[in-house]
Amino acid sequence: MLSQETYKKIDRELAKYPADQRQSAVMASLAHAQVELGWLSPETMQEIADYIGMPAIAVQEVATFYNMYNIKPVGKHKITVCTNLPCALSGGERAGQRLKDKLGIDYRDTTLDGQFTLIEGECMGACGDAPVMLVNNHRMCSFMSDEKIDALVEELKK
Repeated sequence: MLSQETYKKIDRELAKYPADQRQSAVMASLAHAQVELGWLSPETMQEIADYIGMPAIAVQEVATFYNMYNIKPVGKHKITVCTNLPCALSGGERAGQRLKDKLGIDYRDTTLDGQFTLIEGECMGACGDAPVMLVNNHRMCSFMSDEKIDALVEELKK
């Protein structure tokens, strides 16, 4: 299921830890698998568990605990909006509503064309930059005014 390139990345993560602590690489391994496949199916989690040498349920516990892991298919662009209290008070709720209206979906939904999934997120550690969003778990967007939200959506549509 996973490519040789992804296995090479996982091997680099595993090399960072003693042989008896391979499970320490599980988060990075899940991230590499998700970058390749877009989400983490039960079969992918089993494959990672077998490769690392840990129980599948332990891998699943990690994948379901953190919201950065997609345990069901998501759109090409996953936008996570911080709605934790500081961001909510500084425009996070407004920004989330703007995206809901613009995309025609609610939180935890995906647009019919499969391009966008909208997620409500917890603190992203950038309260002073509120409202903040995270695109595909890798790109932080700060001070998201309505104009910046519109521009982001248009950019991602291309």
